[in-house]
Amino acid sequence: QVQLVESGGGLVQAGGSLRLSCAASGRTFSRYAMGWFRQAPGKERQFVATISGSGGRTAYADSAKGRLTISRDNAKNTVYLQMNSLKPEDTAVYYCAACSDYSAYYYYTREYEYEYWGQGTQVTVSS
Repeated sequence: QVQLVESGGGLVQAGGSLRLSCAASGRTFSRYAMGWFRQAPGKERQFVATISGSGGRTAYADSAKGRLTISRDNAKNTVYLQMNSLKPEDTAVYYCAACSDYSAYYYYTREYEYEYWGQGTQVTVSS
């Protein structure tokens, strides 16, 4: 069982930055690939970024490339999402998620592959 708690959301002006954090419980954090998803009002939840358990491999949605960076600190059981050059269309509830992967090699981009989810943190970007 893994519990995930996101933090770092808030209100920011367009062009600004935020760093989201997701703290995980448990002692085998490196055995979980981690992902960030987001859900805007009236829309389905969508993939943003993912990172393998080792942290050596990452993947991003096209909308995130060049502006958002996923990273993790396995010693702190935490995954981060650094968001730069934010746009109003980035406004959403951001969720982190964990997917078991004992190899620590793979990452996952599809929502159904993730077993554990956080409660979400609101990011609002004003124009």
